Order: sequence, then structure tokens, then C-alpha cells
Amino acid sequence: MKKDTTNDMTVGSPVSLIIKFMIPMCLGNLFQQFYNIADSIVAGKFIGVNALAAIGSTGSLMFFVTGWLNGLSSGFAIIVAQMFGAKKFDRMRHYVAMSIYLMAAFSIVMTIGFSLANKPILHLMNSPEEVFGDVTAYMGIIYAGLIITGAYNALAAFLRALGDSKSPLYFLIISAVINVILDVVFIVVFGMGVEGCGYATVIAQGISAVCCLIYIVKRFPILHLERKDFEICWDSFGRLLKLGIPMGLQFSITAIGTIIVQSAVNIYGPVHMAGFSAAGKIQNIFATVFTAFGATIATYVGQNRGAGKMDRVKQGVRYTQMMVLGWSVFCYVPDVFLRKISDISFRRSIGTGRSKCVCYLFPDSILGISVSRKYFSSIEILCREWDMDLYQCLAGYLNWWREPELSY
Repeated sequence: MKKDTTNDMTVGSPVSLIIKFMIPMCLGNLFQQFYNIADSIVAGKFIGVNALAAIGSTGSLMFFVTGWLNGLSSGFAIIVAQMFGAKKFDRMRHYVAMSIYLMAAFSIVMTIGFSLANKPILHLMNSPEEVFGDVTAYMGIIYAGLIITGAYNALAAFLRALGDSKSPLYFLIISAVINVILDVVFIVVFGMGVEGCGYATVIAQGISAVCCLIYIVKRFPILHLERKDFEICWDSFGRLLKLGIPMGLQFSITAIGTIIVQSAVNIYGPVHMAGFSAAGKIQNIFATVFTAFGATIATYVGQNRGAGKMDRVKQGVRYTQMMVLGWSVFCYVPDVFLRKISDISFRRSIGTGRSKCVCYLFPDSILGISVSRKYFSSIEILCREWDMDLYQCLAGYLNWWREPELSY
């Protein structure tokens, strides 16, 4: 008999459930970022500074592209979590099937569109001539593998919707190790250059997707789909897109600002590109906690709202915001950390300055002094649960500080 390893978040201590779910989610996000970090390290070590700058400068662009797919899958997973919490398993499987259709469609369209626009985008980003070829080749391979990225994000989102945030982490750890090994093999043994890093990333992501699929088949009979589940329902598509598109924009649109800044940095050449890229990766390590809290509260609220347990929803929201505020204050640490590890060449770049500016704004983003993705990652997800717009969401958050009850 197959063991069902779902995690019912409608019972038990909200704080304990949220923390236990968030930690693997956060680590998973870090390991997903590790693909690009590992590529940068290996390329910089065995190829040179131009290769490091080429791959490092793609971080914001990759975040924009993969963030869209990650946001879509997270939005779709909210409805899956609601149906799971309401114990409407037939409807849950139906929405899983409709999500698969949508993720496949978006991945294919994005692959075609970004592949065609690859060089024009890089020209707009002012990529220097000395690294332009490497950046083009690397991103072309990443775009070709977006269907694999979409598959992993969707499968991992389904697991998280049912309360399992640990299994996707394990699969990401395995694939991250494989990615490093393949990076070294393709670059050192086969001399493939930057393209080898791209192939290693796509192959490693494919392995994590296959692991997720096999695990679902073996351990989650509740997610076994039948032909009737794939019967197309346009109303279901509409409901999924109503949540998925705003979350996809939330996850990716802030990357546009980073891309613009990266375009300005690219003018100064590979050294500055490498320094800015290194600071950005350290910043993302700290910022990923906000995204993890957002995805965690989405699953928690989805399940409890589906079960009609609104008191637990209010408790979970309040505790989560307290924890997010605490982490935002802690994020002053990156500046001190960078002062210890940065060498002379790094200081000559703008890496340290970038990290200092960003880490000082983390607490502000939570307090509402500056509006950023870190602030809205959990708050906006909640407004999607009640089909509220961003302004209602902001008003509800400010009211939460003033009143003991949620305004919505």
C-alpha cells in the first residue's frame, strides 16, 4: 500500500507549521539560485573573469524569466491547496490537470519568444562585446530548457500545496550537486566553455523534475490523475490565471528594475559586472526568506480557508508578519559580512555599495517606507486568496497594525 505523505496544515500550532514548512522552502529557493551561482564560480575559476561576468550578468534576466514560471505555479497551487483543505479531492486533481496545460503552454510560448528576442534583449542591456557571445549562448540554452524549468516548478508547487516542502528541497540538493559535477566535466574535460554551464543547468533541472514526478507517483496517490481530470474547462483556466498571472508578475516584474540597473553597470565592463553580480547573489540569499514566507503563507491560508477555519488564517497571517519583520531587521548583516570578505578588486567595483544600499532598505520595505517585492511577497499572496487588488491589500495590512482583526 502506498503511503500518502500529505501535510494537513489545518490542525496544529500555526507558528510551528509555518516555520517547519518555510525552512525547507527557503533552502529550496537557495538551491534553485545555486544553479547560476555554481555556473559563475566554475566558469570564473576555469575560464576567466569574462566568463564570470557573462554568467553573472544574466542573474537578473534569469530571475525575470524563471520568476514568471515560479509565480504562475505558485498562483495555481493556491487553488490546489484550497481544494485539498476543503477535502474536495476530485476538484483538486482537476485543477492540477488544468495547471499542467497552462504551465506547458506558457513554457513553450516563452521559449519561442525569448529565443527570438535573445540578442535584442542583450543589446538593450548593454552587454559588452567581449562577453556578448558567451551571454547569448548561455541564455539561449536556458531559454531552450524553460519547459523543464516549468515542469519542476509546477510539480514542486503541487507538493507544497499538499504541505510537503521537504521533498522538493531534497531533489534540488541532488540536482545542485549534479550541476556542479556537470559544470566541471563539460568545461574542464570537454572544453565546452560557457555553453557547458548552460547544458549542466538544464540537465540538472531536468533531473529534479523527474525526481519530483517519480516521488508523486510513488508517494502521493491523492495526485494520481485520470483522463476525466484533463477534460478542458475554460472556467477553471480563468480561475487559475486570475491567481497565476498576478503572482507571475509579482515574482518577475521587480526584476525589470534590476535588469535596468544591470544595463547601466554593463557599460563599465567585466570587472564591475562581476562585482555587481557577486553582491546581487549575496543579497538574494537574504531576500529569499521573504519569498519563502510568502509561499508558505499561501499554502497555509489556502488550506485553512478551504477548510473554513478563518481564525487560524488570522493567526497565521499575524505570526508570519511578525517573523518577516524580524528577518528584515536582521538583514542589516550583509553589509558587515561584505566588509569582511571583500578584497581590493571587489571594493573597486560597486558590489559593496550595492549591498549596503539594499540591506539598509530591507526593514523599510516591511514597514512600508519603501515598497518592494520583499514587502508584498506574503501580503499580496493573501489578497489573491480573497480576489482583492493591491490597494485593498495595502489598506488591509496597515489596518492590521492598528486593529487586532484582519480587515478582510
